[in-house]
Amino acid sequence: MFDHHSTPSEHVSGGDSATRALSVTAVEHAFVEKVYQKLAGVYDYTFGPTLHPGRLEAIQKMRIRPGDHVLEVGVGTGINLSLYPPTCSIIGVDLSSKMLDKARKRIASKGLLHCHVMEMNAEQMAFPDDAFDVVYAPYVISVVPDPVKVAREMYRVCRPGGRVVILNHFKSTNPVLSKIERTISPMTVHIGFKADLDLDGFLTQANLKPMSIEKVNVPKMWTLVTCEKPRSQESGARS
Repeated sequence: MFDHHSTPSEHVSGGDSATRALSVTAVEHAFVEKVYQKLAGVYDYTFGPTLHPGRLEAIQKMRIRPGDHVLEVGVGTGINLSLYPPTCSIIGVDLSSKMLDKARKRIASKGLLHCHVMEMNAEQMAFPDDAFDVVYAPYVISVVPDPVKVAREMYRVCRPGGRVVILNHFKSTNPVLSKIERTISPMTVHIGFKADLDLDGFLTQANLKPMSIEKVNVPKMWTLVTCEKPRSQESGARS
């Protein structure tokens, strides 16, 4: 019923993937902020345990080394922060002030001195180019107004040789399931995500070339995409 484990070669650009709409649902920043302000109090209970296996796999894919600088885009309540090794430096950004309040309390209560969070729009981040060794977006790409713009910002602030890691729900390749997802997407945005975000279109339009694409969680309806920014700036130039 659910999509099989896929490889990067199965997600190459083609057809109208470079120009097609990524979802039937459009959202504005004010709407996204409102949704997550409402979810702040219940997020850890509703999305915590269910999506945790994917978080653990994502951390493994990052291959974090001592001294690495990691940026988490859409840090929310900071549910991931205790998973990072204390030998690295973590900055988390989010648009929701209520989510960030919970993240700061978590940092203080758990003594996560290597973690810091700040309010910021992921479509226009206030960081210099090549600032982070790992840039990670957990369960956020499918709710932002412009996922391509966010992905390009993630790539920009990632250093050459670093990793861009995206953990998200994408539209199924199964025709029946994808039709259902398109139908329910205008409703699922009210609980924090678009159900029909197109993976091929997203990768093509963001000019991301994944090293691996894997299905995670149970059931395997979520996708973990891992990319590496080329060390050569010429070979990594954006179109």
